[in-house]
Amino acid sequence: IVVVENVEANMTQHKLSALEAAKRAMAEIAGALISIVMVLVAVFLPVAFLGGVTGTLYKQFAITISISMVISGIMALTLSPALAAIIIKAHHGKKNRFFQAFENGFEWLRQGYIGLVSRVIQAWPVSLAVFGAIIAGILFMFKIIPSSFVPDEDQGYFFVVVQVPDTASLEVTAEFTRKLEKIIRADPAVQDVGTVDGYSLIDSQFSNNSSIVFGLFKPFEERKTPDLLTFDTLKRLNAQFAGMREGFALALNPPSIPGMGTTGGFEFYIQNRGSGDPRVTEQALQAFLAKARQRPELQGVNTTFRAATQQLFVDLDRNKAEVLGVHVGDVFQTMQAFFGSQIAGQFSQFSRVWWVVIQADAQYRVKPSDFDKVYVRSTSGANVPLSALITTRYVASPKLLTRFNGFPAVKITGSQAPGYSSGHAIAAMEEVAQETLPGDFSYAWAGQALQEKGAGGTSSRAFIFGLIVVFLILAAQFEKWTLPVAVVLAVPFAVLGALVITWIVGLENDVYFQVGLVTLVGLSAKNAILICEFAIERVHHGMPAREAAIEAAGLRLRAIVMTSLAFGLGCVPLAIATGPGANSLRAIGTGVIGGIIASTLIATLFTPLFFWLLESLSEKFAGKKAHGQPPAPGALAPDVPHAPLDGKGGQ
Repeated sequence: IVVVENVEANMTQHKLSALEAAKRAMAEIAGALISIVMVLVAVFLPVAFLGGVTGTLYKQFAITISISMVISGIMALTLSPALAAIIIKAHHGKKNRFFQAFENGFEWLRQGYIGLVSRVIQAWPVSLAVFGAIIAGILFMFKIIPSSFVPDEDQGYFFVVVQVPDTASLEVTAEFTRKLEKIIRADPAVQDVGTVDGYSLIDSQFSNNSSIVFGLFKPFEERKTPDLLTFDTLKRLNAQFAGMREGFALALNPPSIPGMGTTGGFEFYIQNRGSGDPRVTEQALQAFLAKARQRPELQGVNTTFRAATQQLFVDLDRNKAEVLGVHVGDVFQTMQAFFGSQIAGQFSQFSRVWWVVIQADAQYRVKPSDFDKVYVRSTSGANVPLSALITTRYVASPKLLTRFNGFPAVKITGSQAPGYSSGHAIAAMEEVAQETLPGDFSYAWAGQALQEKGAGGTSSRAFIFGLIVVFLILAAQFEKWTLPVAVVLAVPFAVLGALVITWIVGLENDVYFQVGLVTLVGLSAKNAILICEFAIERVHHGMPAREAAIEAAGLRLRAIVMTSLAFGLGCVPLAIATGPGANSLRAIGTGVIGGIIASTLIATLFTPLFFWLLESLSEKFAGKKAHGQPPAPGALAPDVPHAPLDGKGGQ
């Protein structure tokens, strides 16, 4: 766009041929094009070396955008001027009424813009105060915008985690899940339901009092309205599940990134770093759960840990077994085979491998008296009743003992309540942990919540390092420290615009939004480079810094508006996306559009101010005027004389 706009302006204003206009245009803007490409690539350079899951997400964007920018820069420096010289035809003012009206309207806009720039520079103390308010606004917006790792997505299915009392049989669990299935099937968004009884998805254990229900949504084409999407559907189902007294059920969205946790929501561990006694852990756990369930930010906070689950304890009399000639290993193997299960072998048939599993039928392993029906062979060949070697009693102990990071730990799952973000839920859980957990207890995060905790620092480093690399590259190209500062100071305007529109729309500060912020560093720097590059050329040819800044702003307004409009319109499909992955696309597109609007409407007013202030300070501290110095690299060729601004984007 910048190349074509300059070629057309030179043909129109200077009556040049297409070839000569292309040569002149490249002499004027080659330096700016190189700077823009280098900045857009440099801003993603540090991102490509970040580690962790967040770094992997950033790296995908970094590599894609960097390669595309390099190709685009090569095309802009070679193919674009050649095509412009071939395709663009000279019209020298022979424009129809529509284009003439457009030119007149844009000229009116440009004159108004130049007037605003002049006022901003004239009232520079007030302008700097406004800039300080913008920095404060950025800090404020980061505090009020909810944070998350990645947005929840409608993936076409969901989970329902089911748990009934510990002593319930599998038949009771199945009866409860049948009631849940009827509720789920009756929902207008659901197409089909599948159930796995006896399996706990939360801790990946087989348990008679647990179940997992899979709900399959109807195709996206049949779910156009918001109330049929995952988010409203899960709220609707959980509201119905809350009134059921037979057990606990919670509908959850699958994790946005497969493998990042078991389900959507969060995974939180309470660690006993003291005695490790399960009963002490149970007391701390119940106090924590009672407090957490009172927090409005949380819903579905639950755990599968029970310190006093009724279990049958089998005590083997080893001395008696030795006297009767029965090996201890044979006793345990017999109990494993009959009352648990044991793989005895395998065979091949019908092109498949089949496993042979030994297990007593269900009716023969229900009561403790069933031990009387099992015999163990002794070394003498006699069959010894198993009941003669063991005694049984019921005890209360945990069904499952888990460790996390080496410590005895209890896993807690849950999710954010409607109207709150995952960042709110994480903060609430940590506050409850600090209030209720004893001194010898600690907590830790896992899954998606753990990645979200580390994403903030990663994103901040990526953004800061991007600014530093941009600054250093521009300083090396322009051989000045002041000009890169003027370019970098344009970035906060884009950041504030992205934050404001994200807050208005109701989105969150997640990884994809932060990728958009890194992209805005390059895009906002691009606009500032177009102004500062031409302004420094004018200064090198003897024009005062103030007049050079104002003239450069008016001269490059058309290119800035055209490039920003093209990029912003290209992001509109992202901002209004629907279907799978829509929330991730919206997070990127909405923030980038807001940043482009602010960068185009506001930053272009302040960039000439920053250039004038920094150039004036540079002249003051250097003790000499900038005019009279030899042209810097990338400046206009010596045979291109300076001409007053013509209002059409040319000279």
